[in-house]
Amino acid sequence: MATTVGDYLLQRLRDWQVDTVFGYPGDGINGILAAWTRAKEGPRFVQARHEEMAAFQAVGYAKFTGRVGVCTATSGPGAIHLLNGLYDAKLDHVPVVAIVGQTSRSAMGGSYQQEVDLHSLFKDVASEYVETVNVPEQLPNVLDRAIRTALSRSAPTAVIVPADVQELHYEAPSHAFKMVPSSLGFSASMGAPDQESLQRAADVLNSGQKVAMLVGQGARGARRELEIVAELLNAGVAKALLGKDVLSDHLPYVTGSIGLLGTRPSWELMQGCDTLLTVGSSFPYSQFLPEFGKARAVQIDADPTMIGMRYPYEVNLVGDAATTLRALTPYLDHKEDRSFRSGIEESVRHWWDVMAGAAKVDADPVNPQRLFYDFSIRLPDNCIVVADSGSAADWYARQLKFNDTTRGSLSGTLATMGSAVPYAIGAKIGNPGKPVVGFSGDGAMQMNGLAELITIKRYWQEWDDPRLVIAVLHNNDLNQVTWEMRSLQGAPKFPDSQTLPDVDYAAFAQSVGLAAVVVRDGDELGAAWDAALTADRPTVLDVYCDPDVPPIPPHASWDQIQKTAKSLWHGDEDRWGVLKEGVKTKLQELRH
Repeated sequence: MATTVGDYLLQRLRDWQVDTVFGYPGDGINGILAAWTRAKEGPRFVQARHEEMAAFQAVGYAKFTGRVGVCTATSGPGAIHLLNGLYDAKLDHVPVVAIVGQTSRSAMGGSYQQEVDLHSLFKDVASEYVETVNVPEQLPNVLDRAIRTALSRSAPTAVIVPADVQELHYEAPSHAFKMVPSSLGFSASMGAPDQESLQRAADVLNSGQKVAMLVGQGARGARRELEIVAELLNAGVAKALLGKDVLSDHLPYVTGSIGLLGTRPSWELMQGCDTLLTVGSSFPYSQFLPEFGKARAVQIDADPTMIGMRYPYEVNLVGDAATTLRALTPYLDHKEDRSFRSGIEESVRHWWDVMAGAAKVDADPVNPQRLFYDFSIRLPDNCIVVADSGSAADWYARQLKFNDTTRGSLSGTLATMGSAVPYAIGAKIGNPGKPVVGFSGDGAMQMNGLAELITIKRYWQEWDDPRLVIAVLHNNDLNQVTWEMRSLQGAPKFPDSQTLPDVDYAAFAQSVGLAAVVVRDGDELGAAWDAALTADRPTVLDVYCDPDVPPIPPHASWDQIQKTAKSLWHGDEDRWGVLKEGVKTKLQELRH
C-alpha cells in the first residue's frame, strides 16, 4: 500500500500502465528513488549516462511504442539537462512527461543550493502543462493531467515535486471544498469532418488532373486509406522526413522524402502538379511545395492549430487521418487518365537507379552512401531505423528504401545532434524483440554517443532480440556544417571548427563488451552488415567514410553551386577531393 508521495507517484504511473522511466539520480529526487527501492512492481528505472540522454530515450520510446515516454531528473542542473530532449519532443509532437525534483519548500526563495525557478525554466518547452505538487492531495490530479495532456496534445509536460513533499505521507483528495479528485484513462478522438466539408474537399481533388499528395507522421496508421486515395486520384505521394515510414518506398508512385534532404522525384512531383492533398504534415519549407496559386490544395490534420499553414489551402479538414480519408473516399472520382502517374513512376524508377549508382561511386576510403545502400538491400523485417542529424540524415532520407514493416525516425524539427544512440536505446527498451539500427556521425558519437554505449552494455542482455547496430560515419569532420558553409556561405572549410580528433569507436565498443567491425573499404560493407545483423550482441560498425562525397540535394540551386565553387577557390583544404568526388557523382547521375 502506498505510504509516501513518492510511493503513490510510482503507483499512479503503474495505474497508467507506464512500464519504464528513463532518468538519472540526484538528491532532488531521493524520496522518489527511495520509493523505487520499496516497489515490488514497476515502472522500471532505466539509467542513462546524462539527463539529456534520458529525455531523448523517452522520446525514442514514445515514438516507437505509441505510448507516453517518461523521464525523471533531480532539481537544478538535472532539470536543466532535460531541456534539449524535451524540446525535441515538443517540436516533433511526441508525448513525454518529465518528473523533476525541486528544493524543499522551506528553502524556496532563499537562494538555496540548486534552487532554480523551474516554472520559468519549463514554461516554454512544457507550455501545454507544467505544475508543482505542493501538498500530497494534489498529486493524482497533477500527474493525471500531465499524462493526459501529453497524450492528447502530443507534447511534453512537466511535473515538479519538491524534495520534502516526496517524503510526506500520502493523503488522497477528499470530497471537500478546494479538493480536485482525479481519474485514470484516456481515449483519443477519431473524429471526421462533416459531410459538407468532405464534399468541398472532394470537389477540389476531383477537379485536378495532376494530383500530388504529401504525407507526414500524422498519417501513420492510415496506410491502407492513403493507398486507396492515391489509386483513386492516380496521385504521386511525397513524404515529409518524419513520415518516411508512413508508406512503403516499394510502391511505384511514392517519390520519397521532400525538402532540403529530399529526392528529385518529389521535387518534380510538386513542380508538375495542379492539385495538392496534404495529410498529417506541417512540412515547413513552402519553397518545395507548388508555387502559390499554381495548385488547388486540401489539408487533413488532427491538430487544428497546425491546419492551414505553409500553403494557401482551399479546404482544411480537422480530423484523424485514417477516419477522415475513409469518410472522404466515397466522394472521390476515379481518375482514368494515368499519364501523370506514369510519369511519376518512371521518375521514381530512374531515381532508385541513380541512388544505386551514386552509392557505388569510388571514394577514399568509403563512400558513405554505400553504407546506407548496402543496409537498405538487407533491411530486416520489423526493423526500427534511426539517424542522427548531419550528413547521416541526408543519406537516411535518400538512400534507405523502407518496406511496409519498417519504422524510422530522427530529430526532424529540432534537428539536434546526438539523438540517434539514445533514440535507439529508447526504441529497443520499448521493443526488445525487434532489430534496431542507428546511423550516427562521428561528431554526434563524440558528443554523447560513446557514453551511451555504456547504457547499451548495461541492458542488452535483457532483450529478446540482441540486435542493436550503431553505424558510425567516421570521417573526422563535422561534415554537414562543412558542406553548408561551402554551399550556403561560399566559405571554405574552417578546420579549427570542423575537424574532429580521431577516435577508435570500434575499440571503445569492444572495451565495454559490445561487438565491433571496422570497415575501411566499401567492398567490406556487405559482410560487415551481414555480421552485425546476425550478431548475438549489439554491434558498432566503425566505417571510415570519405568526407568529400557531396550531400548535394538533387535540386541544388545555381546560387548554391556558385557558392560551393567560390569556397573551393578560396582555399578549402579538401578542394581537390571535393572536386573529384563531385565530378564522379554528377557523371554517374548523367549516365542514368
